[in-house]
Amino acid sequence: MKNNLIFIFLLISFNSFAQTTELKLGSDVWPPFTNVEGEKSFAIDLVKEALSRINISVSSEIVSINDVIAAIDNGDIDGTSALWKNDEREKKYVFSKPYLHNQLILVGRKGSVVKGLSEGDLDGKRVGIVENYAYGAPENSNVIVVEGKSDQKNLERLLSEQIDYMLVDDLLIQYMLKYQINDVTEHLEIGNTPLRVKSLHFVLRKDIKDCEQIMSRFNEEITKMIADGSYNAILELNWISSDIDGDGKMELVLQGDHAGTNQPIHPYNISAEESNNQTVNNSYRYYIDGQIYEGWENIPDRYKIKVSPGQVNPNNIGLIFSF
Repeated sequence: MKNNLIFIFLLISFNSFAQTTELKLGSDVWPPFTNVEGEKSFAIDLVKEALSRINISVSSEIVSINDVIAAIDNGDIDGTSALWKNDEREKKYVFSKPYLHNQLILVGRKGSVVKGLSEGDLDGKRVGIVENYAYGAPENSNVIVVEGKSDQKNLERLLSEQIDYMLVDDLLIQYMLKYQINDVTEHLEIGNTPLRVKSLHFVLRKDIKDCEQIMSRFNEEITKMIADGSYNAILELNWISSDIDGDGKMELVLQGDHAGTNQPIHPYNISAEESNNQTVNNSYRYYIDGQIYEGWENIPDRYKIKVSPGQVNPNNIGLIFSF
């Protein structure tokens, strides 16, 4: 009888949590990670999907980043879908595990040296960044920072030799490689090591009821989304690199069952554990349809189906560059 009562109590508690929890979140305009309704917002979409799987509804509002922080602190909203971590924020908020990493990659003109470069190698070089980037000032004071209004503007300056390099978030590079591979091959060299990496987190105020439980379950759902392909689907990427089985080694995780006829050469690494653009070789591990394969040659031929790049999603048109 006692065991039955405990079971009933736990069941009621779980149902109450699952059915009554609603969160009000705020974000700033930071495409393509956060944006207004109807625009591409990868971070918001990932968080909403993970929370919906544990029956938590979300309402969102878009304001400036300073207003987001103030609204959380004032109790006007419960948290935010996307925030970088620092010591001051950790005192006030509960952070999820990183579900995404913002990674700035060095891009140069065709024929320039970019692979293996660090900030220390950029003495006297003109490096274009988007104005108001919050990645911090360059560690190398000899770098000449040139701010542009957009990545497109920086690309135009790069191709016209007004700057030597530009810094681009690797998610945008993924879209160039997916939809504009010919332009990239003809005009650009892409670095293989992120110059800056910032982990992105879902955040709640510490006084939110069940915040620790919500965060724990959110982390679990993100792991499941990576394994079942829905994470890739939201990012609209064929391959992502992640430690899918928790053994400390990275695997390439495929969305669906069309792996392509050639090895992926630039998988998107959602973790900061390894260099985002590490060389992919036959010793790499691949996670396809719930199975891990050691090396490309061990993947069954039934998966090695040509992948068509398809048409550009109209909602992603702002992520496409003009060369």
